[in-house]
Amino acid sequence: MPRATGPLGEALARRAVLLDGGLSNQLADQGCDLSGGLWTGRVLAERPDQVEAAHGAYVRAGAEVLITASYQIGDDPVLLERGVRVAARAARAAAHPVWVAASVGPYGAVLADGSEYRGRYGLTVAELAGFHRPRIGALLASGPDVLALETVPDTDEAEALLRVLAGTGARAWLSYTVAGGRTRAGQPLAEAFALAAAAPEVIAVGVNCCDPADVLPALEAAARVTAKPLVAYPNDGSVWDAATGTWNAPATPAPWPVPAWRSAGARLIGGCCRIGPDQITALRSRLA
Repeated sequence: MPRATGPLGEALARRAVLLDGGLSNQLADQGCDLSGGLWTGRVLAERPDQVEAAHGAYVRAGAEVLITASYQIGDDPVLLERGVRVAARAARAAAHPVWVAASVGPYGAVLADGSEYRGRYGLTVAELAGFHRPRIGALLASGPDVLALETVPDTDEAEALLRVLAGTGARAWLSYTVAGGRTRAGQPLAEAFALAAAAPEVIAVGVNCCDPADVLPALEAAARVTAKPLVAYPNDGSVWDAATGTWNAPATPAPWPVPAWRSAGARLIGGCCRIGPDQITALRSRLA
């Protein structure tokens, strides 16, 4: 079966599409070493076969979109291209059509200090655009189906990413990481989502790597300012501790009210950190 041949945006206009889950937890379960500043990118550099195996686990779980291991990679064109190529191989081996989404992580992810959960790095929009431009260029040259502008913590970085995409003809989704009804940097969600409302390059907007309890209010805020399909792929409610490099899990995981998410406009749904193939299989059944 070849990779999905139709544009993802057209599929989202008709139905819900299932994303994969957390790449890092699946690689860890496979025994991979994710220490160091590259995170999943380290495995991509040293053991691309393990990354392909992780993508394959999500394909078997039913995922229709694979997100590449480029989240924490800077502007290394070799690794960025490899991430797309490895995911594309897994997509071609699938028994069902699969799209490849090239992950464009935030500036804070490359710092590897948890800054993506704070934002406000002290850089201007122009400086952030200068950081993202070469990596987005390298990813687009590798031929993904879509870009995943993900875990964006503030509106400055969203504006920078949209500035880089403007006029390229590329397609992307934009997802913020949020908490308590605001971006991680504290901006109102309506303001954040409105940035993408008029961007023709953006096919969907929403949230990722957040507590499941924060998803529905964010989707409702997005739906008030844009008619675009919405995206939701939270983590399991854990909080990242950058000092120790560990996740602090909640005592009681928040439920995933998937029907309510869909009613709010979510069409691209999956999981982020600590959500594995078993949860994606269960989510596939709920979406069906």
